[in-house]
Amino acid sequence: MLVAAFFYLSFSKFFTVSSNSPDTSLSRLSHFDPRQIPVESVDSHLPAVPLASLQPAALRQRFASPPVWAPELLAEKQFLDRPPMHASVLVPIVMREQPTVLLTERTMHLSTHSGQIAFPGGKADEGDADASATALREAQEEVGLDPAFVQVLGVLPHYVTGSAFIITPVIALVQPGFTLTPNAHEVADVFEVPLEFLMNPAHHQRHAFEWEGVRREWFAMPYQDDVMQRFIWGATAGILRNFYRLLSAA
Repeated sequence: MLVAAFFYLSFSKFFTVSSNSPDTSLSRLSHFDPRQIPVESVDSHLPAVPLASLQPAALRQRFASPPVWAPELLAEKQFLDRPPMHASVLVPIVMREQPTVLLTERTMHLSTHSGQIAFPGGKADEGDADASATALREAQEEVGLDPAFVQVLGVLPHYVTGSAFIITPVIALVQPGFTLTPNAHEVADVFEVPLEFLMNPAHHQRHAFEWEGVRREWFAMPYQDDVMQRFIWGATAGILRNFYRLLSAA
């Protein structure tokens, strides 16, 4: 299972409800395109994380001796009344000359969150030793990433989605030379985005609107590669924003 963006949204200008259920989360809405929601602001006033701080040695040191810092985003507005479920995602930083983050695009035929950008990850199994074990197992099942190429650095604080997933983001370094075999049912594409791009708030867009008296907000980090625009948003962007806060802390 891929953990992507989970929001409770309903805005007739941009999409229509595909069910008579009172649950109008994005998983139950058709024709929703988050790119159509206007950008409220871009955080270009915040400093980018220097490239030197994104190198493997610097990242290892940051997790070995973390600064005092606080995540910016901890929980989305809940839209499902159900018991919480623990999940983990792997934030795989590929140790290229300029480090990149490995991301996936969900297949379009999936019933929920089709076509969205996500980290590999999913629900914890009883047999998983810890959150890192969950993330490594899911990454191997989804994209075929061999754990032998992965060095876990640490975890970020929990990120709670509106659908009651308590996500543990597991930050890891990935040695180049791996071969991927994506699960064709769940994964349409696997691609990499420069970490330097994602850790620059000039690329962090803020989106928001009000519906039925409730303000909904999220980040987006659109990235144009050689193939298409990769619209990174929701929980995926929120976790990356928290990672930025860790790396930019004094």
